[in-house]
Parts: sequence; structure tokens; C-alpha cells
Amino acid sequence: MSKNAVIISGGTLDEELAFSVLDGLDNPCIIGVDRGVEFLYRHGIRPSYMVGDFDSLPEEIVLYYKQRGDVPIRAYNPVKDASDTEIAVRLGVTLGCEQMTILGATGGRIDHMWANVQSLMIPFKAGAEAVIIDPQNRIRLIGGETHLLREQAYGPYFSVFPLAETVRNFNIRGAKYPLRNHTLVPCDSLCVSNEFAEDEVVIDFSCGTVILMETRDRGVS
Repeated sequence: MSKNAVIISGGTLDEELAFSVLDGLDNPCIIGVDRGVEFLYRHGIRPSYMVGDFDSLPEEIVLYYKQRGDVPIRAYNPVKDASDTEIAVRLGVTLGCEQMTILGATGGRIDHMWANVQSLMIPFKAGAEAVIIDPQNRIRLIGGETHLLREQAYGPYFSVFPLAETVRNFNIRGAKYPLRNHTLVPCDSLCVSNEFAEDEVVIDFSCGTVILMETRDRGVS
């Protein structure tokens, strides 16, 4: 099984970005999640696995893959204890994937998007790298010293949030708004929309888990 997984979820999917991600990987494990399978079906891309309750996927597409018989289908009751994307992420960890790119995990449903962000903790705890990307955002978790290079950044802005607990001794160097020995607490918007002041930004902290969002557009305030 490939060490790289691409999870195609059922949110808003930018097809150009999806093609770019898939073309940039050598034989990735492709996990289609519910409505995300429709993109794969339309473009003749065979998923490695299909997961979900398939309540948002046309029945004829599910039947097509059942008749093919070469795609493992993991169907779940809509009344379940985890989101479809979380199930796909857990599958990626079970398969031993070391890197996961999650597409179609953002969009109009903010509750679904937030659940998907929280699901990043599953591969993070397993020692795998997982990232949610769309045309405007790249979202991942960091657990210690992290270096951001301007030339490799996803956009000119970045924001950080504690995933759950208070994060102490939090530092940002090389940014427009630096911090030193800060206590990063939930429900605090201090660290929204920072920018590069130097070619390299260094984020470090002693313990805890932080959500790092790199953003291409200015957004709203």
C-alpha cells in the first residue's frame, strides 16, 4: 500500500487542485468519501477504497463499483458515531499511510469543516502527516518547533489556534506580529492573520497541539 493517501471528501471540491495533487503523487492510496466518489467516477479514476454512508452519492454510482468488484467498499449506517471523513482518516492510519492530503473537507457546512479539522488529531497522534487543503487554505496540526519558509508558504497569511488545551511558552519569530513566552488559550483571536516579516518564520512551544492555517486570501474580520 502506498505511504501517501489522498482522501476525497464530500465537501466543496476544487477539481483543478484535486488533479494537481493526484498528478503529483506516485500511485497514491485514493480514498473516496461519500459524495467525493462522484468526482472519481466522472473522471475515470479508480478509488483504492470507498467509505461512508453514501447518503449523498447517487445509487447508480455505488452499484457501478459493486458490480466492478475491484474496489473495497466500506458502507456505514447513517446513524453512526463518526463522520465519513473521520472514518476515512482512520482507514488511512490503519493502512499505514504516512502522509494524507484531504480534499473536499471544507465548504458551506462549517460544522462539517470543524469536525474534519479535529479529525487531523487522529493521524497526528499516530505519527503521520495530514493536511486539509483547498484553493485558499492549508490546515495542519503542529506539536513543537515548526519552520515556515516564505517561498514555500501556501499564502501570505497564517493563523494559529490551540486545538483544545492552553499552550504555554508559545513563541513566533520572523513574523509581522512576533510573540515571546505567550500563553495561547482557546477562544482568543490574537493569533489570527499574521504575516511574514522575514523569509523564515519559526513557531515553537513547549507542549500541546496547535492548529496552523496558511491562507491565500485576506478573508473577513
